[in-house]
Amino acid sequence: MNRSESKYFNTAVRMDEALIELLETQEFSYISVKSICEKAGVNRSTFYLHYENTSDLLAETLQYILDSFTSCFQTDAKSTIEKIQDAPIDKLHFLTEDYLVPYLEYIKKNRRIYQAAFENKAYETDKKYSGLYTYILEPILGRFGFAEKDRKYVSAFYIRGITGIVNEWVEDGCKEAVSEMASLIIKVVIGDNANKNTVTMQSQ
Repeated sequence: MNRSESKYFNTAVRMDEALIELLETQEFSYISVKSICEKAGVNRSTFYLHYENTSDLLAETLQYILDSFTSCFQTDAKSTIEKIQDAPIDKLHFLTEDYLVPYLEYIKKNRRIYQAAFENKAYETDKKYSGLYTYILEPILGRFGFAEKDRKYVSAFYIRGITGIVNEWVEDGCKEAVSEMASLIIKVVIGDNANKNTVTMQSQ
């Protein structure tokens, strides 16, 4: 990263963090460019150099916090894919409480930014979960014999369905406990008769 890229990155992070902080006390619709700039310590011309409006910043801020959560998949991608390729079929579990609980805790911690993103249609499911598809779902679907052309449809079913549940939970203020929501997602995806801790994909 050269000096100009580093300067841009640091400025972007300051504005991301300023928006996160402002959302703790204000609704997104009431947050102005001026208040973001004041909180971040930048001028308005700097803001408009990078964003057209606050919605652009909202989308970037959501990606900023999501990247911090999914970085473990990206940094150990090769190892993750190798484990999927080598694991016995009956051990290929992709939806477990071990994964869901940290994910839901992360969502709850960042509830306000997620709520703003859902309300302002800044949450693009396909883009936000591209890493999950690449490093987890696509290799698992391959192991279960799904044709390559069909994998995007199967992954969309799971990802968008789970996202819909999370959306409702966030809109309701994350009132239900994380463990309760994790169990509900598993129950909805696999039904009452499956192991409550595990979901596996099976092709027809």
